[in-house]
Amino acid sequence: MKNRVKEERARLNLQQQELAERIGVSRQTIHSIENNRYVPSTVLALKIAALFQKPVEEIFELEEGD
Repeated sequence: MKNRVKEERARLNLQQQELAERIGVSRQTIHSIENNRYVPSTVLALKIAALFQKPVEEIFELEEGD
């Protein structure tokens, strides 16, 4: 699954730590999501999308084979 978390975070001028604190996860979790090493749970994906004020489909996208 690919995502636009890094781009959206940059758009809001947020550091990884700031985003992590706002949604209740570690900075390492944000780092792993941004580097496509961790697929967030549905709840976490919805929290991220809500914070960015975008539909979840604009942040996360399935790739062929997912």
